[in-house]
Amino acid sequence: MPPGVHPPKREYLEFLTPYDPGVKELALAARTLVLQEARDATELIYDAYNAVATGYTFTGRPSDAFVHIAVYARWVNLGFNRGAELQDPQGVLQGTGRWIRHIRISEQADLEKPMMRAFVRAAVARAVRPGPAIGKGATKSKSVVRAIYPNKRRPRKES
Repeated sequence: MPPGVHPPKREYLEFLTPYDPGVKELALAARTLVLQEARDATELIYDAYNAVATGYTFTGRPSDAFVHIAVYARWVNLGFNRGAELQDPQGVLQGTGRWIRHIRISEQADLEKPMMRAFVRAAVARAVRPGPAIGKGATKSKSVVRAIYPNKRRPRKES
């Protein structure tokens, strides 16, 4: 792990075991990129129906997440919860919803493009942070497993 980036929780690594090694590496590399830019963010982990997903928030509240990573069978999406508000003159961000936009990551070279880090930095700059009105200070970087869905429609662990 790069300095200052906490290692993934054991459970998160277990959730990723059914995926091909290349996809697992993309997920971990995307996680590292996000946490390098948002060192004090809380990582919310979901072992969901269609994907293993992580959301990043400074308040610990899912509704305040600013970036998310969704791991699918053949690729990883790096998503921006308020991506429709981000500057995107080259039209890189995908999605047509009111708020969320994402970038599909299919290979390591995708993560190495400078625009990836620029989008993450822009999302971090716009993120909700705790303050006196919330009644607590900044959260310390941590990972929390929020949900494990019993049914899956994605790679399964071999028994």
